[in-house]
Amino acid sequence: MSDVSVDRTRRVRPVLEYPCGEPPAAGAVTEVATGVLWIRMPLPFSLANINLWAIRDGEQWAIVDTGIQTSDTATAWRQVLAGPLENRGLSRVMVTHMHPDHVGMAGWLIRKSDCSLWMTRLEYLNCRVLVADTGREAPDDGVRFYRRAGWGDDAIEYYRTRFGGFGKSTYKLPDSFRRLRDGESLTIGEHQWRVVVGNGHSPEHACFYCPDLKLLISGDQVLPRISSNVSVFPTEPDADPLGDWMSSLARIKREVPDDVLVLPAHNEPFRGLHARLDDLIRGHEVGLERLRRSLREPRRAIDVFGALFARKIEGDQHLLSMATGESLAHLNYLVARGEAVVERDEQGVNWYRVAAPA
Repeated sequence: MSDVSVDRTRRVRPVLEYPCGEPPAAGAVTEVATGVLWIRMPLPFSLANINLWAIRDGEQWAIVDTGIQTSDTATAWRQVLAGPLENRGLSRVMVTHMHPDHVGMAGWLIRKSDCSLWMTRLEYLNCRVLVADTGREAPDDGVRFYRRAGWGDDAIEYYRTRFGGFGKSTYKLPDSFRRLRDGESLTIGEHQWRVVVGNGHSPEHACFYCPDLKLLISGDQVLPRISSNVSVFPTEPDADPLGDWMSSLARIKREVPDDVLVLPAHNEPFRGLHARLDDLIRGHEVGLERLRRSLREPRRAIDVFGALFARKIEGDQHLLSMATGESLAHLNYLVARGEAVVERDEQGVNWYRVAAPA
């Protein structure tokens, strides 16, 4: 599962402010507000880093997100725990969502520090399900899902060989957790933090808003330079994650003021939340309009990449998987609103076209 969307059609971006300077090196921290530390961990992907956050919680630290399970991440964590965090211990590990770069080291930190895991229910349970798939053969439902999207034999074989790899990047989770609920207020140290849940990128993504400090820990729900992946997956082929995503962004704009410093999972902390939310929504609206024009003739999911993405997809199996999921998210959005219809041919492939006027 990737956090980052395939590149979209180029457009003018809003001007954001980045007041926190250069990112900290692995094993070091930067204080971005009183008692709030910026930690950066390496990732073995083209997106090379993830931001994590430590919040002073009395004599200990509360951690938000953990990095992916690798030996490099474990080494960096040992340096942080013994150095900037001064061996004070962890009061809790809070995870925004279930993707391995966020939850991967949670079990390791919890066992090392004898503390508790805090997640929303759907993120915790979905993570447990995906970890349980490790080592399984690709299910027939998954194969049919990608056949319907228009995949050929080589792409299907790639899916079969890659299936079940989620758990390899995730340390074993504890068997219990403390549920985070949308809208609840958490006392962390001297301040109150409100849980703001978003959907679309993952099932029940938790952000953390502190009015006193004017901070929003946004995870992958709001990123300044890149767009989060919003995809349909074989487990729920008729889902409408793009509708959920755009509704979530509009809700965050209503509930969180524009004067916050946003602490995202990738890139640098920034100011300009509302402009960035508008830009993210506008980007999908532009893609949907291009998609509507493309569907004047029947298309498969793999035929609409040119309407949605700036990058060439052909020849890269990893990009093909991401682009297919995102294309289906846009197609399902139109189908759910009666703007497009889908028909299945004799080979089991889905073809989409704009709906006829009523």
